[in-house]
Amino acid sequence: MQTYHYVLASSKFLLEEEPLHEVIEERHRYYQEKNKDIDFWLVEQPAFVEIPELAGVKKQCPQPCTAVISTNQQFIQWLKLRLEYVYVGQFEAPSDTVPDPIASLTSA
Repeated sequence: MQTYHYVLASSKFLLEEEPLHEVIEERHRYYQEKNKDIDFWLVEQPAFVEIPELAGVKKQCPQPCTAVISTNQQFIQWLKLRLEYVYVGQFEAPSDTVPDPIASLTSA
């Protein structure tokens, strides 16, 4: 199993009100310069918010929601400081209740 960290907020906030795409593009450039593998993904309406353990988070977060998921906890903490009005957390996957969140995704 892998630990995934996330920032979660309403899609309107992340995709329209915040310059998230600029942040993601900067991070892509940084990773390319350092020859680092991409370890973060932008996911609209993420399935992991449907698991019972995250029912409280889903209830608090305006829907539809969007998440940035990463295996890099420091990056997620940095995003939390940068974006301010987001929920942060983590989950383990794949598990009985959570499929692999990146199995069918490409990088952000």
